[in-house]
Amino acid sequence: MQKLYIDRIESALGEIVVVVDGDQLCAVDFAEYEERLQRSLQRRYGAYVCEPSVNPVGSCDYIRAYLSGELDSISNIPTTQTGTPFQQKVWSQLRLIPAGQTLTYGQLASQIGQPQASRAVGRANACNPIMIVVPCHRVVGTQNQLTGYAGGLERKRWLLEHEQSA
Repeated sequence: MQKLYIDRIESALGEIVVVVDGDQLCAVDFAEYEERLQRSLQRRYGAYVCEPSVNPVGSCDYIRAYLSGELDSISNIPTTQTGTPFQQKVWSQLRLIPAGQTLTYGQLASQIGQPQASRAVGRANACNPIMIVVPCHRVVGTQNQLTGYAGGLERKRWLLEHEQSA
């Protein structure tokens, strides 16, 4: 049985759940979506147990620092994600988008060498298990409109405004 470590962060966005697999961050989601988080972990690990932990591998400190305005603090958090090769490519590219900047789904698709795959990029974003740290909120629609965010559009708006003002 896989042992994972879980902690929670109170924030302006609501309670954030942080899950660590050994020494790497494997999931970040909002507490109101914890059932979705548990299903995702079940698919990924099969049998697992979440052991409460305080700030596992410093991940909570990094996320708190980001939320306090130190936007680069999340850039180097080691992460582990399981997905298709396409999803992995999208998620890796997301981490290269600088804080305070956005890309459209089409631009991101072009950056990974598949310019016709903007919808598939959107689906990969929707499956991102590590919100905020793997910044899927930095991807917007064609006319820079806010579209799709598993944490809700208000949180996406807050994150983008937070990055613009820091």
